[in-house]
Amino acid sequence: MDRLSASTLLPGTIATPRYDRAALKPGILHIGFGAFHRAHQAVYTDGALVQTFGDWGIIGVSLRSLDAIRDLRAQDHLFSVMSRGAAGAEVRVIGSVIGGLSAMEDHETLLARLADPAIRIVSMTVTEKAYGMDPLTGGLDHQHPAVAADLARPEAPAGVIGFIVEGLARRRSAGLKPFTILCCDNLPTNGRVVQRLVTEMATRREPALAAWISEHGAFPSTMVDRIVPAATEETRLRAAALLGAEDRLALDTEPFMQWVVEDHFVLGRPAWEAAGALFVKDVEPYEKMKLRLLNGAHSMIAYLGQLAGLDYVRDVMAVAHYRSQVRRYMQAAARTLDPVPGIDLEAYQEQLMQRFANPTIAHRTRQIAMDGSQKLPQRIFAAAVDDLAVGRDGAMFAYATALWVAYVLRTPDVEDPRRQELKAAASEAIDNDEPSAFFAVPGLFPTALVEDRAWLNRLSRELKRIKSVNSGMSPFGSV
Repeated sequence: MDRLSASTLLPGTIATPRYDRAALKPGILHIGFGAFHRAHQAVYTDGALVQTFGDWGIIGVSLRSLDAIRDLRAQDHLFSVMSRGAAGAEVRVIGSVIGGLSAMEDHETLLARLADPAIRIVSMTVTEKAYGMDPLTGGLDHQHPAVAADLARPEAPAGVIGFIVEGLARRRSAGLKPFTILCCDNLPTNGRVVQRLVTEMATRREPALAAWISEHGAFPSTMVDRIVPAATEETRLRAAALLGAEDRLALDTEPFMQWVVEDHFVLGRPAWEAAGALFVKDVEPYEKMKLRLLNGAHSMIAYLGQLAGLDYVRDVMAVAHYRSQVRRYMQAAARTLDPVPGIDLEAYQEQLMQRFANPTIAHRTRQIAMDGSQKLPQRIFAAAVDDLAVGRDGAMFAYATALWVAYVLRTPDVEDPRRQELKAAASEAIDNDEPSAFFAVPGLFPTALVEDRAWLNRLSRELKRIKSVNSGMSPFGSV
């Protein structure tokens, strides 16, 4: 079977790009060319180009992988996104990506692109751990391998912050304006987080560079939402049947998608609102809603599934007791939120329950469970702090945290950038039969939780209840 390409597309049979790709020039460089970007920002940009065409083609960048970029090039930079739900499936071929680079083999080309005046936005989806943020200070973690390398050799960057700073330094030297830096990862106030990291690294290099970035740059915060499982061979076979061509970058995803963006761009932007994006002055209420309701519940589901041997989110949601616990968790998380403009929080929770239960989406609980030390502070711990601050007991957050601790205790190969610290804490917790060692991991738990003896005791009781069900630690305990 031929590979997906411009010549294999059959007009009228599937949704294909409805603009002249040959006339499309680059305007966005996206770092982190993974599944989520292809099913989210690339889709929004594709839709925006249909409504208002302009020089906003995307150059996709992978920092660590060669395969995705090679596949992209072999397919005329085309790929398909299949939206699957109870009403059926729709496939759409996305044309907004017009180039691809791998930092592993295109290092100098990538740096040249960052300095190219045509690039006006640098966006990123690299996951929380890739930024090299110190959990104690919120600044750079000088022990992070990429951060350490980029501080030592700033002209030859390896990490995302290093590439951005070097690109900005080259633009300043050339008398150009900075590009807008658009973080699309699940970090609270992600624009301000990245601004702090970029400014700190630039200051270490040259204070005048940091001052120039602060004066002329832009770091809008965003909230992104779409459930995008990792692609499988089944995904690719399904795409081939629909496309009549092989697509090694094919994705399954849900019909729902959402993008809320602070409207602060120094060199313009695509008409993403024409594709459904919402532009606001302050993204924080939407971001907090998504982190605590969707992401927090997702993490809880993941640990329930991993402890019970359930591979997919939909499997967990098919168990009535688990489904009830997820709903109770959302209700508790919703009580920690301020009103969100234009959002009915009860309807949003109901929509999330339906999305999680989507039988056509195979989202692995193991995929969501990884990197808990990077995810739980903003998804679950922050909500617990707010719950306790107004006199409530933080019970559901203690239960969700206990599920994570139980998962770490029984998973010898836990995937987490703080794996060694967690393994040490797990060893001590097993010896002492209580989880206090986890509270001593630097910067993991907020001080307000560590100092709340009642909440810590509740967490300890929940963990013992989870462990007592059986030797497999199947989590039937409940608050």
